[in-house]
Amino acid sequence: MNKIVKYITYFVVFLILAVVAILSYVNAAMPNVGSAEDLKIDYTQERIEHGRYLANAVMLCMDCHAQRDWTKFTGPPKEGTLGAGGDEFNQNDGFPGVFYAKNITPAGISSYTDGELFRVITTGVNKDGKAMFPIMPYLHYGKMDPEDIYSVIAYIRSLEPVQNEIPESQPDFPFSLIVKTIPQKAQPQKRPDKSDWIAYGAYMTNASGCIECHTQVSGSGQIIKEQAFGGGREFVFPDGSVLRTMNITPDKTGIGTWTEEKFVRMFKQYADSSYVAQTVAPGEYNTIMPWMMYAHMEEDDLKAIFAYLQTVKPIENIVERFTPPSE
Repeated sequence: MNKIVKYITYFVVFLILAVVAILSYVNAAMPNVGSAEDLKIDYTQERIEHGRYLANAVMLCMDCHAQRDWTKFTGPPKEGTLGAGGDEFNQNDGFPGVFYAKNITPAGISSYTDGELFRVITTGVNKDGKAMFPIMPYLHYGKMDPEDIYSVIAYIRSLEPVQNEIPESQPDFPFSLIVKTIPQKAQPQKRPDKSDWIAYGAYMTNASGCIECHTQVSGSGQIIKEQAFGGGREFVFPDGSVLRTMNITPDKTGIGTWTEEKFVRMFKQYADSSYVAQTVAPGEYNTIMPWMMYAHMEEDDLKAIFAYLQTVKPIENIVERFTPPSE
């Protein structure tokens, strides 16, 4: 019996030492995505304008890196906050901690080199070597054409500086360690030519981050790949109402019966310069879908995204889109 107790004790001690060794390695050696490259971008007006399009209508950098007015439909960015950051994501939203969007105006990124900006956008590792939670979908941006990322960098460098001190994000334990394992080296690809319609649509879908909101997530906040684009991810508004994202797979419970025309019209109805977001009272239906930003995506890009979504795995999932707060 004493031998058995001794062996169990040895095993437990070994197990504890192994766990400590693994945690120490993760804490000390990760994230490991390599050094920021020595990069100097040519900030041409053409590049800035392309970056403006990507940041505001495709990648939607300004969706998070601005303060949104949730008294209005779709929560449009508040005037004067473009790029200033401060948007908070916390446990009420299903995140493992409290996370804040950074100030990406020149007032917030002046200490970053172009190479450091490229690394943080495409790998999720900041200039100090710290891992970011992938609210900013850097795992997707790391698969984009570097030229597109260069354009985004040129554009945010051109923004009006806004002084806005942002609190440090505070991931919960043990996610404070897990988050260090998420960043990975960028795997850039050249943007496909529009003649390769499906490949181009896949590229634009990745750049737009559609999968992030339209896919349910695990307890650690990671998307469940088997449920890609199937909708049903929950977002809780401050008033307690719950929004669930739409199924955008080609199943009949998703967009399987939609035409290309209907898909494009859903976005473009918000593109009219005379459109003003309606006021939404607490408890009334609202959405985090930034329609007024995506509305300015070029029609060919929207059509390509629709064409690609028709090729993804159909998922049967009837989603109850909105639940008002309980009394």
